[in-house]
Amino acid sequence: MPVVSTPATLKPAPAALDNAEVLRIRNDFPILGRPVNGHPLVYLDSGATSQNPASVLEAEQEFYEQRNAAVHRGAHSLAVEATEAFEAAREAVAGFVGARGNEIIWTSNATEAINLVTYAFSNATAGRGPAAAQQFRLGPGDEIVATEMEHHANLIPWQELAFRTGATFRYIPVDDDGGLRLEEAEKVIGPRTRVLAFTHASNVLGTINPVRTLVELAHAQGAFVVLDACQSVPHLPVDVKELDVDFAAFSGHKMLGPTGIGALYGKAALLNAMPPFLTGGSMITTVTMEQAEYLPAPQRFEAGTQKISQAVALAAAVNYLQETGMDRIHAWETHLGQRLVAGLEAIEGIRVTGPKAGSERIGLAAFDVDGVHSHDVGQFLDDKGIAVRVGHHCAQPLHRRLGLVSTTRASTYLYNTTDDVDAFLDAVAGVRKFFGVAK
Repeated sequence: MPVVSTPATLKPAPAALDNAEVLRIRNDFPILGRPVNGHPLVYLDSGATSQNPASVLEAEQEFYEQRNAAVHRGAHSLAVEATEAFEAAREAVAGFVGARGNEIIWTSNATEAINLVTYAFSNATAGRGPAAAQQFRLGPGDEIVATEMEHHANLIPWQELAFRTGATFRYIPVDDDGGLRLEEAEKVIGPRTRVLAFTHASNVLGTINPVRTLVELAHAQGAFVVLDACQSVPHLPVDVKELDVDFAAFSGHKMLGPTGIGALYGKAALLNAMPPFLTGGSMITTVTMEQAEYLPAPQRFEAGTQKISQAVALAAAVNYLQETGMDRIHAWETHLGQRLVAGLEAIEGIRVTGPKAGSERIGLAAFDVDGVHSHDVGQFLDDKGIAVRVGHHCAQPLHRRLGLVSTTRASTYLYNTTDDVDAFLDAVAGVRKFFGVAK
């Protein structure tokens, strides 16, 4: 008879992360043990670049020590082993976001991934690609839609595509608190919309946007959806199939991986219809002196020597995140994010952008200190060993809409404790007094 699981035999769900486990996690990250300016390092800049566990560093080193060779080229043993490791990494990263291996294209970062899509559309507009590429052609009368909260990487490439093709660029505005105005989205997204590009989670506001709602609006008009998943894939469970986006971009260095590698997810049928962006070796089938024929995706978009060791290391990062548990990571960061926002809101002279304490957000908070420039705030915190991000965070239009020039941003990850947050809040509470703008 088949064995039927009962509550007594089911494997218990892992316990939620707490400070004790996070302190053990921190031991896996060599850099977190170093002092900065005579203080223990409090790293609150993972929204820009996360740190690497030892397993990721070792994976890249082991590749170079044991199987360093070009992939998809040589027939010798090292080349075969390198290719197997490279493609196994693709499968691992694809599985992490609910995709298939042939739907993941390696890029240098998310910026390149989004540019890949825009230039492929531009090439299709110029008449390049198979017959199916006609679906990507843009011209006068067509509209490309983004949002007012976008990172420049998901804004400027679309502006440039509009310039190249004659399409019109439009955007969904935000309200005074930075929230996406969904009632306006229903007006902006219309029959002429060909592309909707938006961020899953804002790198300034901490807002988590309603992906399914926006996807349904766009698909109802026959538009393609491009998701900036840089601040979501590292921090919460993401299944691109469930979200039904057409393309999604994310970066390795924000999810415990190395710099120099990112990924573009695309639905297989769309990728195989798109003309290539970069051309050269390793992405072709036949070349004559007059023309070339191209491989299917993903190799079609991976010209030249690839990011082999970085891909292997990114797979190790994905493994680390999966072993820890994305649900647990998201829950812990939500807790830290609420602690950040509530603490900042309680400090006089602080304006926090994005959702208020108690509202859903990812584990980051960007804020303005009345009377003190963000660069001075960042230097003050750095003197105490606290690393944060300052500036406009590659989101000038959003800051301008909020009436701000720049902000200071603290962003958490799975290796941050409540003590990190409290040390940060204690330091911020002294900023205005230090600079003489409060008693």
